[in-house]
Amino acid sequence: MAETYIKHKYDPILPQKDEWPVVKLSKSRKEFIKTVAEASKKSILQITNNNIDLLKEELETTLYREKLRIKQNPWAVDPDDEQDFWRKVKSNLVQLSQDGSLNKTQKKRIYIEILDEITMRYAEEIASNFIHSHYKLTRRMVTYGFSRLLNAARVKGLRSIFSNQYSLQDKIQIVGETDQIRELASKGTIVMVPTHFSNLDSILIGWIISVLGLPPFIYGAGLNLFNIGIFAYFMNALGAYKVDRRKKNLPYLETLKTYSSEAIQFGVHSLFFPGGTRSRSGMIEKKLKLGLLSTAVEAQRANFQKGVKDVAGKIFIVPVTINYHFVLEAPSLIKEHLSMTGQERYYKESDEFSTSYKISKFLVKFFTKGSDISVSIGKAMDVLGNYVDQDGQSLDRHGRIINTSDYFISNGKITVDAQREEEYTHHLGKRIVEEFHKINRVFSSHFVAFVAFQLIKRENKKMDLYSLLRLPEEDIEIPYEEFKTTCEKLLQSIMELEAESKLQVAPHMRNDINTIINHGLENVGMYHAKRPLVKNESGNIVTQDLSLLYFYHNRLLGYELERKFN
Repeated sequence: MAETYIKHKYDPILPQKDEWPVVKLSKSRKEFIKTVAEASKKSILQITNNNIDLLKEELETTLYREKLRIKQNPWAVDPDDEQDFWRKVKSNLVQLSQDGSLNKTQKKRIYIEILDEITMRYAEEIASNFIHSHYKLTRRMVTYGFSRLLNAARVKGLRSIFSNQYSLQDKIQIVGETDQIRELASKGTIVMVPTHFSNLDSILIGWIISVLGLPPFIYGAGLNLFNIGIFAYFMNALGAYKVDRRKKNLPYLETLKTYSSEAIQFGVHSLFFPGGTRSRSGMIEKKLKLGLLSTAVEAQRANFQKGVKDVAGKIFIVPVTINYHFVLEAPSLIKEHLSMTGQERYYKESDEFSTSYKISKFLVKFFTKGSDISVSIGKAMDVLGNYVDQDGQSLDRHGRIINTSDYFISNGKITVDAQREEEYTHHLGKRIVEEFHKINRVFSSHFVAFVAFQLIKRENKKMDLYSLLRLPEEDIEIPYEEFKTTCEKLLQSIMELEAESKLQVAPHMRNDINTIINHGLENVGMYHAKRPLVKNESGNIVTQDLSLLYFYHNRLLGYELERKFN
């Protein structure tokens, strides 16, 4: 029998909004932006070794890239005065290079003033604009709107849409270390690091944070989302700061990292998608983007330098996995992945669609059909990847309490060591990936997709992946009994991994094998026009889209389960 999910009601850990770190930051917004700009400037001067020629080169490179961006890739959300600002920067740089009356020290001072103007502009652009009334309204809109859709589907009668019989927790299950994250959020600063598969993730995680009674987190959202008025409203309401992925110059990237680091030092809980973007392959992320993650390590060292060595200055890393039966964007994501990895060996067909229409359609279908989501909250770690207890104390692999600040000491004091912090960040990234796999929850949809694709692969051993994916779907058929027998064997291996705490399984995976298979077939990619896996009239297993089957299969890579098919 499947386990019954028990819903919990969590009281806010900080009932008064004035106690929320993000509200305190909002009230200090002007001063905070100045702090970020100044710290960014200092960081860039250190990177250029206070060398006037290197600084000049960086400023000229930044100017060139920004002018190119404005000309080739303008967005509606870009400030109206962009051209004027960069025209002024150009004028100042040209004038400075032609002025022979200034000595090197005077020129350096002016170059630093130009840098100061640039970092200040970037800091203002990046900064979030959290407004509590907007946050409150957004939270109510999301909860009310989705609950109405859910009740309309599950409650009979004309008044069903006004029923409160079902809540979002009937649809979205929250499991794992919920008590620990609440406890630690009241003591120190949380950096939540979720997996990333869908554009739905940001809204979903925002709702999870609210349900758990946690104050709002800040997170980086793509500036392109602010092109759309309604998205801009929601992003600001949810505490988002802006990330412009068009800008790859040093001053911008340093200002972005500094903003994150300073916000964490301020005590604001943060959310990073450490994969950097949605998983194109459908796999749990293995290679993380370490840029923003490094800001957590930097912030922890900075807190120790300020003498804040108790739990109030501690930063806790909390991995989260989001488990879907269905990913709206899967067709375009897997095509993009295959075109990047296969190059000429895989031929991508165009698939143009209206994103806004598909998202609206998906939300209605999701909340009126049977496909559920679960969100797994992992054990909290310190910035070195050690587990922490309920009191926020770091534990070594033997469960002994250790002092994290000791790892930032050189010659008897806390010091800045870029190479050391880079190594710590790299190790933290590896630990997050390990935890992602441990708290990943196996769904029936992932399970049946994995078995089916591996059987097809075994049947065509001589083909490489890209040749395999070009097989005509109508030529592929797996006898049901062979499929069932293989599922039984793999299920046993999965349960062994669960017993070793190497993964988790959803409650529906504890049913009999036929029920599990049917549940998986019903749910895997359930809203795609072409289904990844279905039964045909003969009762055998067939696919309507082999690439989509590969996408959903990939969720169970990383456990060496494919060896069972050799």
